[in-house]
Formats: sequence, C-alpha cells, structure tokens
Amino acid sequence: MKTCHTVWALCLSSIFALTACQNSQTTDTGKVDNFIEVYNQISTADIKRHIKTLASNEYEGRLPTTVGEQKTLEYLESEFKALGYLPGNGDSYLQPVELIEMTADPDMTLTIGDNQFIYKENMIASTKREQNLVDLKDSDLVFVGYGVNAPEYNWNDYQGLDVKGKTVVILVNDPGFENPESGKFQGKTMTYYGRWSYKYEEASRQGAEAAIIVHETEPASYGWSVVANSWSGPQYGLVSPNGNADRVAVEGWLTLAAAQKVFADAGLDFATEKEHAKTGPYNKALNLKASVTVKNSFKTSQSNNVIATLPGTSSADEHVIFTAHWDHLGKDDTKEGDQIYNGAHDNATGVAAALAMAKAYANLTVKPKRSTTFLIVTAEEQGLLGSKYYSENPIIPLKNTVANINMDAMSVLGKTKDVAVIGMGKSELESYLEKAAKRQNRHLVQEGRPEAGSYYRSDHFSFAKQGVPALYAKGGNQPIDEATAQYRKRTNVIVRGCYHQVCDQFRESWDLSGIQEDAQLLFEVGYDLVSSDDWPSWAETSEFQRQK
Repeated sequence: MKTCHTVWALCLSSIFALTACQNSQTTDTGKVDNFIEVYNQISTADIKRHIKTLASNEYEGRLPTTVGEQKTLEYLESEFKALGYLPGNGDSYLQPVELIEMTADPDMTLTIGDNQFIYKENMIASTKREQNLVDLKDSDLVFVGYGVNAPEYNWNDYQGLDVKGKTVVILVNDPGFENPESGKFQGKTMTYYGRWSYKYEEASRQGAEAAIIVHETEPASYGWSVVANSWSGPQYGLVSPNGNADRVAVEGWLTLAAAQKVFADAGLDFATEKEHAKTGPYNKALNLKASVTVKNSFKTSQSNNVIATLPGTSSADEHVIFTAHWDHLGKDDTKEGDQIYNGAHDNATGVAAALAMAKAYANLTVKPKRSTTFLIVTAEEQGLLGSKYYSENPIIPLKNTVANINMDAMSVLGKTKDVAVIGMGKSELESYLEKAAKRQNRHLVQEGRPEAGSYYRSDHFSFAKQGVPALYAKGGNQPIDEATAQYRKRTNVIVRGCYHQVCDQFRESWDLSGIQEDAQLLFEVGYDLVSSDDWPSWAETSEFQRQK
C-alpha cells in the first residue's frame, strides 16, 4: 500500500511533468543538432578508462593535499582542456579551498549534574571553533525537543526561549519520523531539520553555548559506533574568517542510556518528554548544569576544486552545473598488506560519468544557449567541504545558476527498470528526469530508506542550501533482466562490504552499463535545461527556496 507521502510525490511529479511539457523542449524534433548521436556516444569504454585511472594505486586514494590530489588535478585539467572546456575560474581550472584539520584530545569527561560521561563510551564532544581550549563550565541545560525552527511547518522549538550561554539537548531526526501519520513535516522521509548539521547550526543561531544530540539508532539510521568513530580523531572543516566564533562552543552527542539518566536526575522521564516533543513545539529547563573541557589541536592546508566551462551562445552567463567529488580516503601506512583506499566506486564512478557527459556536450554540433559547467569538488568525504566552500564563494553567481545535477557513487550493478530519486518530490527538476527516463523505458521511484536523509549527504545539498534546485538520482533496485538480477546479488555484497575500505577497487567484472545509462539520462536532463529558458522551481513544501 502506498504511503501518503508516496502518493503526494507521484501527484507532484505529474504536475511538474505537465509544467515542463508546457515550458521546455520535450521531443527529439526540438533537438535540432546531433543530440542522439552524442547521447549514444556516452560509452562504457570511456567510463571504464576514467575509473581505472583515477582508482589506480598511482593516485594513492586521492586524499586532499597529498600527491594523490596533484595527480588527480592534472588528470582532470588535461581531460577538460582536451575537450575544449575553458578554465572556470578566470584563467585557472582550480578554485583553492582552505581546509582546517582539528583534533580533540580524547582525555575529556562530560559532567552533567552529579554524573560523568566518558568520551566515545557514552558521549562525544568536539568544537568547530579554532581555539586550543574550549571550557564549558556550569552551563544550564535545556531540552529543546527536536531543536527545529521551521516557519513553513509552523514549528519553533525555541519559541519564547533565551538559550544564550546555555546547553541545549536535542532529539535526532525530525517530528515526522516516529509519528508519520500525524501529517507533520514529511512523515518518515527526513527533512533537513532532522540532520545533525542543521541542529548545531540552529543552536548556534539561537546563541547557545553548547548543543548535545541524543543518539537513537533507528531515527539516526546508524548505530552509536558510527558516531563514536566518525566524530573522534581528526575532523575537517573550512577555514573561517572569524575562526567559527559564531558556532556553539561545544558540539556533542549522548547515548540514549546516558540521556535517560540525565532526564531521570532532572526528575523527568525521557520517553514522556519525547512524546511531548513529538506532538508540537516543545522546550523545558532541566535544572542541571553541564561542564566539559575540549583541548584542541589544529592545522591548515589547501586543496582545490576543479571547474571547467563550455560557454553557451545567447545566454552564456546562465549555467547548469554538474558536480562530482574527486576525493577519497588516501592511504594508511600503518596497515599491513593493501594500504590504499582506491575509491573506485566512491567516487571515481561519478567523476568518470561527469567526464563522459562533458565529452558529449563538447561534441554537440549546435551549441546550447546556456553554459555547461562541471565542478569536480574536493573534501566531500570530510563533510561536503569543497561544495560547501564553492556554494558560499561561488565563481558563477548563484542567481545565474539554473540548476545543479550531482553524480556520486554511480551504480556498478547493471541496468535497471527504475531510477531512484534521492529526495523525491523536492523540485521541478524531476519533470525533466521523468521525460529523459521515458526514452530508456524507465520510471522514477523514491530512494530506499528516505528516513536516512540521503539527500543531505552529498554535494548537491550545498547548492540546495543556497536555494539552487539540485538533483541527485541514479539507478534503482529493479534489474533489467534475470541475468542482471543474479549479477547484482553477487556484486552488491562486495560493493556494500567495501564502502570506505581498501577493497573499493576497480573490478573487470563490473557491469558499467548502468552508469552509462544513468549518465545518458542526466546528460539529457542537463541538455534540456541548457537549451531552454526555463528556471526550475522548488516544491512549495521543500525546505529550500531560490534566494532573491
């Protein structure tokens, strides 16, 4: 049985499709050049060549600021130059990105009331402030429900509350997740208000001194070990002009058991307070104080985004930007045996698709009216930092950026009957995608587990936050035939098991026809946009709107 959200998304998709049919070229008769020829030239051979090169041991896992970066930059610049693309940043194909690596001393304890919580065991604390020492001392503790301030949903957990200098305790995910039939937010589908990054950002805007998120496995979509391992050790960020002084001093997590203990010490039942928070905006003083000292070491370095442009004709100042991240995890000299995290699937596949599409645009005999730009970004693995930097320091004005189309970890599982739209129902870009999918006899579906918030976990999100409609879609889960189904069963085990592992290497056994098909699909979406005067819009219920 379809959920309410699924029905809504399908209806919205139909509306968007009608709008697009009225406003854009929708048939091949409108494509007056060699579109079909270059569409068919997007090949598995080209895709394979790029993946094998970028994921080879020579590139040492493509870690930012290493020799692997330098080799990657040289390869990308050479490829774009050979295709006739112009440097996207003045006379350079590079946009420098200043990074900062921060490491918190694990020898710390969080004290709340009479209880002490241990680093990685039941709490995590860190800081984004560029300081050697951050000392949170006797800070008043306030429960702010989901920590959401969302006018479009008539929801503000901070309403009437002054949290300046205080520590806010926040539930993970958003109010719709555990109450999907309530009509609140988007049900099981996570909105950006459910992401930990938003919660820290909003707490900072509210003037809080610290923000602590309560971890629960199901609404977070990952276990405590992910928090403990991901948030410990070196953490990366962008160099900030004010040293991130406008961020909360301490960003932390508590296990569910630790949070239950804190609430009990405050004379409250955690489950009861959570129920209150689910039904409407909610906050409550806990009458406890929190203290923790974070000792920080940090160093700065420089990495680079790659940007290349194929100028348009009559509307060259308007751009469609394709993104993919070139970076991966580098190498670990302490490991025995294989030490290189080659990153073949994540994300040599996305870069390979981008280069194959760039070739197709370059081979069009009639150049589109708008410009086509490829932005291959750094430091995605460190928190979307390259795309975040670009979106906050755009080379092409955001008001002139028609749309963003992103490629990340493309499917090596063969052709599919469906196209998975990550964040389905967010913008009119899906109407262009639906039209392009029909050429391949495919249909659109919502991605699996939308409650995990995957829309907010790749580089297109950096554009979405700035109001630029952004599309993230790739092959779904319905194999084209039985042979492909059997191949998927064998290969998917390896792909999942090798995520962020040294075994993420190129394999001759990979069926790259799914990447080819998805690259053709997204090529057509981009083609229709650069060939038209359309400005796609967000859905009214989306968290994002184009900045005025």
